[in-house]
Amino acid sequence: MPKAVSVLPSARDIATSPSRARLSGFPHESNSAQSYSKEYRLRKHADYERVYKLGRRQFSQIMTFFYLERESPLAEHTHARIGITVGRALGGAVQRNRIKRRMREAVRAHLSLLPEADLPLDIVINPKKPVLTEPFERVTAEVSRGFRQILKQTELRSAPRS
Repeated sequence: MPKAVSVLPSARDIATSPSRARLSGFPHESNSAQSYSKEYRLRKHADYERVYKLGRRQFSQIMTFFYLERESPLAEHTHARIGITVGRALGGAVQRNRIKRRMREAVRAHLSLLPEADLPLDIVINPKKPVLTEPFERVTAEVSRGFRQILKQTELRSAPRS
């Protein structure tokens, strides 16, 4: 008697398939332009609090950017550091984690907009609810626009006045 052959892909095939990334609206990690390693992240609660309390804001339709220029750059952190916060109001853990994954990938794709060194800047990105449903291209475009606006504002303030 011949064996029955399944025409459906297995769960493992689906999980490892690059097309899965396209179906979910989340790009495959191999497309990343630059690594978003620990040195580029804000990791301490005190750093987030300092940015929220002392920093400036840049608003967008689907996210808010908080940013603060560090007064005295630490020797190990002369580049921009980025943090992402997703509050409980945006949904359950699954939705919040999906938002964070999408935001990390969007940041990773546009890290090249920020100078490698001599930019002691901390940025916190606080997404809004529409980030979950917006096309990924729109999310990346908003991150790119936010980074450019922040750079423009910091350059204007640091330029010598005559």
